[in-house]
Amino acid sequence: MTDDNGPRAWVCLSFDFDAMSSWIFRDMDSPTPLSRGEYGARVGVPRVLETLDRFEAKATFFVPGHSADTWPALVAEMARRGHELGNHGYMHEVPNTLDADTERAVIRRGSDAIERAAGVRPRGFRSPSWDLSPNSLDILRDQGFVYDSSLMGDDFSLYRCRAGDVAHKDRAYTFGQETDLIEMPVHWILDDAPYFQYSYQTRTGLTPASQVLEIWQDEFDFMYDRVPGGVFTLTMHPQIIGRGHRILMLERLLRHMRARAGVRFATQLEVAEWWLQQQPRH
Repeated sequence: MTDDNGPRAWVCLSFDFDAMSSWIFRDMDSPTPLSRGEYGARVGVPRVLETLDRFEAKATFFVPGHSADTWPALVAEMARRGHELGNHGYMHEVPNTLDADTERAVIRRGSDAIERAAGVRPRGFRSPSWDLSPNSLDILRDQGFVYDSSLMGDDFSLYRCRAGDVAHKDRAYTFGQETDLIEMPVHWILDDAPYFQYSYQTRTGLTPASQVLEIWQDEFDFMYDRVPGGVFTLTMHPQIIGRGHRILMLERLLRHMRARAGVRFATQLEVAEWWLQQQPRH
């Protein structure tokens, strides 16, 4: 069910290829956490790529520069198979912990590493830990990014990022001006980490895959039925989703989506550029 306004539903599968970077950034550099990151490259990414091939689905891989420098052939293979490469910082740095000059350098360094590995320069950005700084949007616009995928101001609809918002404590919130940078919103509900990322401290993170499948399918079905033309953006991590039973869960989800008419799988850049054509600035 597709018309001139686009498909009935978009599906954007995205994978944050953190590998070892997120552990190193958190100073968790003993062998075991580092091996969890290595698992994402050695096992997770090949399984994800094989699954995407079988379902003929293109995806977006957000790659820290450190991962691109460490696993250049793997990152090049993602691009060779037609998947989008997005910027995810260099060492999984959280932007809101950086001054403006450092953040600017980190984002540029991440793009440079991806370009060295795969010959393409990212047009999309996802903030590590989904925590932008007050400078992030200006930096992304200055560096020519088309979209960001770090904010939660909507669920299934894209919108323009604003510049100049002010969070007053003594009066109403001030909304800034819309920009040309597109937001492709995310949420923890549609992220594998809160469900599956095991924490030794809290003994949480081993949710049964069947429960997560039910949540993700219901979110998709709500969008399909009630938000025509909606964009379903799912965030996953190869070192997490790459476990066998979770890959099986992902395959069940993809089959469920494929069974609905008018569903189109696309990279986030493809959807952002399509949206821009439908929503020109006046």
